[in-house]
Amino acid sequence: MTAHPRSILQSVLLLTAGASILTPPALGAASGTTAVHIARQPLDQALEALGRQTGQSIVFPPELVAHHQAPAVNGTMTPGEAAHRLLSGSGMTVEPMPGGGLVVHKASAAPFKRTARKVRASQAESIEQVVATGHHTRSVMSISGDQIQEMMPGQNPMQALDLLPGVTFTNVDPWGNNEQNSSIFVHGFSNTQLGYTLDGIPLGAGAYGNYNGLSPQRAAISEDIGRTSLSSGAGALGTASTSNLGGTIEFTTRDPKRKAGATIRQTFGEYSTFRTFARVDTGQFGNGNAAYFAFARQDARPWNLGPANRQGGYQVNGKFVHRDENTTVTAYFDWQNKAEPNTQGLTAPTDLYARGAFYPDLDAAMANYPSESSKAKAPGAPNNLYYFSAAQRTDYLTYVNISHKFAPNLTWDNQLYFHYDDGAGVVATSVRTNAILTILGSYLDPTGTKYIKNGQFTYTVAGIDPKVWDATGGTGYAVRTTEYDDYRGGLMSTLHYHIGHHNIEIGGWYERNNNSQGRYWYPLTTTNTLTPYETPKNPLFTQWNNVFFTNTFVTHLQDTWRVTPHLTLTAGFKSELVYTNGTLPVAALPQSLAAAVTGAKTLVDTSTHTVPGGTIPSVEPFLPAFGALWSFTPHEQLFANIQENMNSFAQTGYGSTSPWAVTTQDAFEEFKRTGKPETSWTYETGIRTSHPLRAGPLTGISGQLEYYHVDFYNRLGAIKPPNQGISGVGGTVANLGNVSTNGMDLSFTLRFGPHFSVYDTVSYISSIYGNDFMDGATLYATKGKKVPAIPVWSDKFVISYNQGGFNAQLNGSYMGVRPGTLTNSVMVPPRLLLGVSSGYTFQHIPHMDSLKLQFNISNLTNARSWSSLTPGDADTYVGYPTPPRMFFGTIGASF
Repeated sequence: MTAHPRSILQSVLLLTAGASILTPPALGAASGTTAVHIARQPLDQALEALGRQTGQSIVFPPELVAHHQAPAVNGTMTPGEAAHRLLSGSGMTVEPMPGGGLVVHKASAAPFKRTARKVRASQAESIEQVVATGHHTRSVMSISGDQIQEMMPGQNPMQALDLLPGVTFTNVDPWGNNEQNSSIFVHGFSNTQLGYTLDGIPLGAGAYGNYNGLSPQRAAISEDIGRTSLSSGAGALGTASTSNLGGTIEFTTRDPKRKAGATIRQTFGEYSTFRTFARVDTGQFGNGNAAYFAFARQDARPWNLGPANRQGGYQVNGKFVHRDENTTVTAYFDWQNKAEPNTQGLTAPTDLYARGAFYPDLDAAMANYPSESSKAKAPGAPNNLYYFSAAQRTDYLTYVNISHKFAPNLTWDNQLYFHYDDGAGVVATSVRTNAILTILGSYLDPTGTKYIKNGQFTYTVAGIDPKVWDATGGTGYAVRTTEYDDYRGGLMSTLHYHIGHHNIEIGGWYERNNNSQGRYWYPLTTTNTLTPYETPKNPLFTQWNNVFFTNTFVTHLQDTWRVTPHLTLTAGFKSELVYTNGTLPVAALPQSLAAAVTGAKTLVDTSTHTVPGGTIPSVEPFLPAFGALWSFTPHEQLFANIQENMNSFAQTGYGSTSPWAVTTQDAFEEFKRTGKPETSWTYETGIRTSHPLRAGPLTGISGQLEYYHVDFYNRLGAIKPPNQGISGVGGTVANLGNVSTNGMDLSFTLRFGPHFSVYDTVSYISSIYGNDFMDGATLYATKGKKVPAIPVWSDKFVISYNQGGFNAQLNGSYMGVRPGTLTNSVMVPPRLLLGVSSGYTFQHIPHMDSLKLQFNISNLTNARSWSSLTPGDADTYVGYPTPPRMFFGTIGASF
């Protein structure tokens, strides 16, 4: 894509306006362990690499570390332990700073004590030339695995990101595990416009019915996540993603421990919660080998469903690491099988906290709806319920990574991976809607004109067609499934070369993805009622089946040039070529997707046809990125970054925002000629700081202030008519124009001695539509309106206290009002959620290393509010409730 003149001007202005912005430190204790992989190299570069890998700020005098070589350091350890190893034999040491991070000084200097007065006394001669490292030319924020478990044991690591500036995460589940209604926004971009990786391998586009990957909680057990990092606004060029318009979320698994041992944790809580986690570490064995095996089981009753409903499943992880002087080999395996009951979205205004589905009480479900012969409509929300609904997912994921150092300045990384997913979305829905009856009637009684009105099957003329009623089981319900298969595998290869003051990185990524999605209908009888936990067999009919074959080719080249000890520049680009062939082995009957046509007495399809499909490429051969990092004081850095990204077309069909969801073959061919993938230009600039202080009880401060601007082009949207529900009738896809986003994030951590700290972040965002759009004959006046479901203002905080073995946290997340509709005609009220965590760790217990007791309360004030939203197109919206207050207790033992 060619840069617009206005965009070029903005980039120049942003680069010169850097003094107004900042970037954040990592959340989580510096003492938390993480995986460290640093090759032998100059000491200053090794310390910078350590900062990048751990998310910690590291300060050092440049002339002190000049001309020193650091040894290779590999393993799972704290940032402090890794720094000590890098400094081994150098005559230097490292100490923690009260403001967060680490400081390097001569070993003969007085130790770095935890008061600002002693810091300044011991560092008086060199502190003026200290340079902060451990960050990038863009905004990168991290949360440690320990912090994730402190907030809620076993939670989806995505949910923990809600603490970060510019991030909004919502979910109907207290662990954040329900994928149907999971929602995340980062600087104005939603789930499917972000990139996701686990240990560098791609997790896909984050869609609910994921067509090219899987969610992070399915890719790794929560307790095995060592760190979650967010590159908001722009991801690294080498990120294995073709959807990262708004940034990248990277999940890093923990490495095996050096010492043999075992860990077991058991969580109990409300709604019959029972979660078990167990892990066994082999410790080091053989010649540089170590491994672990982990198991998790989660079982709980969904809070808004009856006692017979269960959510959770089983998961197994294994990881092996071999290290020698020049080579590191890592192998990883994940298997999981789960079922998550879903509930129907509720149309505002309504009672958010009504029961979510009838299962297993079929009699109550049947009694809630009129009989077969009745011409009455279905009850309104919240009583228009599914009998049941669930997401069933089974995944196998594995990778092997080989990193070899050919020379001190040359390293080659190669990673091979494979993923298989078998999944289904299962819904037992009432047949008493025109859209559902039209699908069923088209297959089961296409000549039943007596039951057709305005071009659709209906119940309003003579009740429900008896042929449809009997074929679907005579209960007034039918079971619809969307069944998935996804086979994908790929290879990533990256060469790192250091020469002079340049670090050059060149790499490539190839992936082959074969995925299918099928829509099937089954009867629901009084004797064979089916369940949300099994995929039914022998369908009444197959409505449609899509099969997609995708080849992805991505290459990148980047140079990081250390111009001076205080100034670093980066420049590079990536090329993306994604070729998808979408086929339709089984096409839906055109009349089954018929929209209403006033006066028509037969099925008439004037707006929606099935699409035979074809091949459409997503190609951008030059996506540039530029960055600058200037350490202008011993404690402050300015950064700026400009980057273009592309979101390749989704490899999915009906009801999505992909080219294969348009309404006719002619429309598909026209899209093929003129359609463009979504792209964005992101500009960000900031200032970051980390200071020890002497201000009464305040002993340190670290923080960031960041400004960003995003130009989002060719925004694709699924156009859905009112009351479409799960039918898909009348849906299409269209280019809805552009979006312009401006925002600011301010975050800081105040430390009051070694035991007490306060973290807070305030975010403002203005994400504005640049165009109106048409849906048929309807004009939606969206130009100048805010993008819905995103709060303009938000605030998050964590208040932490630790003393000896005791720790406690109070965390909070505030969302301001959110637009609920495309035209901003309705606003969603603000929401404040509070959570509490406290625990005590007992040491020196016979036969075990430690014993920890932990207590958590979610939604402390029992706030009743909307959580995730599906924006409406008129005067209402569809949403899900915030989980009520819940209590959990965890006991964990390490051996």
